[in-house]
Amino acid sequence: MYIYNTVNRMGKQNGSCWWFVKAVKWIPVIFILTIVLWSYYAYVVQLCFYTVDNYVQKAFYLFFYHILFLLFLWSYWQTVFTDLIEVPYKFKIPDVEMEKFQQAETEEAQRQILERFAQGLPVTNRTIKGVIRFCEKCQLIKPDRAHHCSVCSTCVLKMDHHCPWVNNCIGFHNYKFFMLFLAYALLYCIFITATSLQYLIRFWKGELDGMGRFHLLFLFFVALMFAVSLNSLFFYHCYLVLHNRSTLEAFTPPMFRTGKDKDGFSLGKYNNFQEVFGDNPKLWFLPIFTRYATSKNNIGLHEVEGRVWVTVLAMG
Repeated sequence: MYIYNTVNRMGKQNGSCWWFVKAVKWIPVIFILTIVLWSYYAYVVQLCFYTVDNYVQKAFYLFFYHILFLLFLWSYWQTVFTDLIEVPYKFKIPDVEMEKFQQAETEEAQRQILERFAQGLPVTNRTIKGVIRFCEKCQLIKPDRAHHCSVCSTCVLKMDHHCPWVNNCIGFHNYKFFMLFLAYALLYCIFITATSLQYLIRFWKGELDGMGRFHLLFLFFVALMFAVSLNSLFFYHCYLVLHNRSTLEAFTPPMFRTGKDKDGFSLGKYNNFQEVFGDNPKLWFLPIFTRYATSKNNIGLHEVEGRVWVTVLAMG
């Protein structure tokens, strides 16, 4: 009875801590949204309505600003709230096989169990020891490019990294949205910086007055600061897209039967780009899920919950 009560109290404590940690994870997202909403007020109200006198210029600023603003928010929303796609059930090790695996006395016996189960699965990645990649927590064979996220507590298909600024893993399910979020956030900051600079200079020279100058001052420098930081991050991920690598694979090249190969998943720059953005150019710039219409080269298409996810098999 004493042990039961102790465990029960610990369970409640852990539950309370879990909810607290879960709430804390949303702080970066709330911070980003607060900055964005303030920037909307500073740009639309203080700059366009109260400072810009030319009506044509004002209309031009407001029109293009709202296009970038909406695309930016849409991409951010999709990056944050797109759910992870679960690893297909066929990679899950049945209870009977899992029991054999746990009772195996040697690593070689465990390796044979994994190899036997993975014979019909499209997996080519291996561990450093040349063994089938297995997740003990999820009890499944890891698909190529999948990794276990300790924050999300699950294996993520084509995992790139876990991003605290979106409170979500970046992977197959939302990598296109993440790229568009970076692109539109960068354009948003550049547009604000470029269009507010002349008015900042006029305020600095004393040609304009009013409380709005403080909003414009902070708006300019905040936009400039984010533009500089986003610039390097965006172009780094452009490089990764064109070479078909994730952030994890850039640091640790994937292991195949023949050894490490940093270009093991590369299909050529254009095909690499299509793997993320799809084969319909009209949809490249919109944060909506895109897919291949047909299977080509060594790209396998698999239906998961009404969607199509991609497993890229290594050449040879």
